[in-house]
Amino acid sequence: MSTTTYKVTGMTCGHCVSAVTEEVSKIDGVSAVKVDLSSGDVEVTSAAPLNADDVRDAVDEAGYELVDAGG
Repeated sequence: MSTTTYKVTGMTCGHCVSAVTEEVSKIDGVSAVKVDLSSGDVEVTSAAPLNADDVRDAVDEAGYELVDAGG
């Protein structure tokens, strides 16, 4: 199991949280996504470490911007 926290900008409401959660959840191997609207933190739990570009693409698809690929 791998858990990484990413920083996402542009989220302002519950719909934003749902959109990001839905898109990031589609990445192969992701088992959980937890979004903190106030901080912009997106905690992603997956079977193995994810490619940051895959996460960036998913966040872009949701309409937001990944600003920190976490660690």
